[in-house]
Amino acid sequence: MKNIPSVNLADFLSEDPKRKEKFIKEIGEAYEEIGFVALKGHFLSDELSSNLYKEVTAFFDLPNEVKESYEIDGIGGQRGYTSFGKESAKGKKEGDLKEFWHFGQEVVGNEKLKAEYPKNVMVNEIPNFNKTGIEAYKMLEKTAIYVLRALALYIGLNEKYFDQYVINGNSILRPIHYPPIIGEPKGAVRAAAHGDINLITLLMGASASGLEVLNKKGEWIPVTALPEQLVINVGDMLERLTNNKLRSTIHRVVNPPREDWDKPRYSIPFFTHPISEMKLNCLPECITETHPKVYDDITAGEFLNERLRELGLLK
Repeated sequence: MKNIPSVNLADFLSEDPKRKEKFIKEIGEAYEEIGFVALKGHFLSDELSSNLYKEVTAFFDLPNEVKESYEIDGIGGQRGYTSFGKESAKGKKEGDLKEFWHFGQEVVGNEKLKAEYPKNVMVNEIPNFNKTGIEAYKMLEKTAIYVLRALALYIGLNEKYFDQYVINGNSILRPIHYPPIIGEPKGAVRAAAHGDINLITLLMGASASGLEVLNKKGEWIPVTALPEQLVINVGDMLERLTNNKLRSTIHRVVNPPREDWDKPRYSIPFFTHPISEMKLNCLPECITETHPKVYDDITAGEFLNERLRELGLLK
């Protein structure tokens, strides 16, 4: 497999049972094999994507002291701004060569969750920044819900199994800025090799190449997708839930060739997180004599906090 498979969500949304079944099979097998797909037919319009990149670029162009005024202590970077080099991959000392922002859930109809999640941070300097970010958040969340419905059917669950956990879930939209590289990075890369924490990640088209995924042969292969596609990968929570049936594949963002060090890179992933009470206990449907249970029982909230500490974002 030279690159990641392409799938079309329109097949799953169609009234044709054969097309729907085709999508379920294609995405399920891709996630067993390499853990990544390129998806078209999603709910994020080109216009909204383009508008968000404009807003994000304007934010990261603000002076450092303005951006740092939106860095909130004590919440593990879950909302607002995280400054350059603060986050490092699990087991790595060097901080990644990036700064980022977090938009979170705007809870509807659940006061308990509304109290549990940190509030979104409003940026005063850029009038449409928050509005555009939340609009994109909702479209990516809607796409994630349908992808998870297809995966539920592939695993042998009720189609809407994941709805109860991801609607009003603790998902994060993370605009990332990788600034131009000044001087030798000394072992640091734009994003060191890692697996994502969450259920699935939806990545809007990045502004430059650099994303690579580790295949089963141990080879790093570049991930390429068309501008209108989302790259969607399995996270550690879903791998754990499915007892390693679906693969959370290690990936990284490599530094560009030296001649491109002066160019910034922008990337906007949507990390689909469930509510913290969701049990990540291995599903009975994914446990067999040949594939016995691999993981201890844990909730999504416990798992997230454990990983945030490993990443240096929570003390």
